[in-house]
Amino acid sequence: MTALLRYQAALLLRSHRWLPPLLLYAAFMAVGVQAGQPVLDSFGYASAALLPVAAWLVRVCVTNEPAAARDCAAAAAGPWRVHLAAVLTALTASTVLALAATAVVAGISDPHGSDHQARVPLGPATAQGTVAAVACALLGTGVGALCNRPLLRSTAWAVPSTVLAAFLVLFAGVSPANAVVTGLVAGSRDGTVHVGLLPLAGAAVLTAAAVAVACALSSRRTG
Repeated sequence: MTALLRYQAALLLRSHRWLPPLLLYAAFMAVGVQAGQPVLDSFGYASAALLPVAAWLVRVCVTNEPAAARDCAAAAAGPWRVHLAAVLTALTASTVLALAATAVVAGISDPHGSDHQARVPLGPATAQGTVAAVACALLGTGVGALCNRPLLRSTAWAVPSTVLAAFLVLFAGVSPANAVVTGLVAGSRDGTVHVGLLPLAGAAVLTAAAVAVACALSSRRTG
């Protein structure tokens, strides 16, 4: 699996297809995160914006190989291992973005609540922001896994399905992504920090299930 991960990472870096989602996330951050804004609000925005970007990165990774190269890799290592390596590569890239965005927000934001009066402890706030960002990266990865090959092969179906699913996961009341983002925004109102690990655990379980389904189907649907 390590060799497959190196292979997929090399494919991603050499293709430069990571650049559009990176630029999109940078644009989101430039518009929504400004120096001196309340730190928890900024963490919430940065986390929410990461979810569709993570889904896009999955699409990039699972469609990156030419068909012939993919068939050769699948024959050598097994289709599900190749697909899993592609999805894990996308998740790794999303996690790197999550950690980088968390560091930027922590460095430029105001450690106060939304009223700029209540003091917010920066260390716990950064921990909460990191949990939220990683949870959104996980769920974005799950969305990407379910909305691209092998389940949806046509771009005409995959792209709008990914966009719709990303918004549903982000705004649905029962979603871990909604829980972590609204928790940050609510905490900003009174300057409280709640580092809830339950939504992160839920995001990990849901993403693992989505990726397992995609990998299982990749073994049955070749080509």
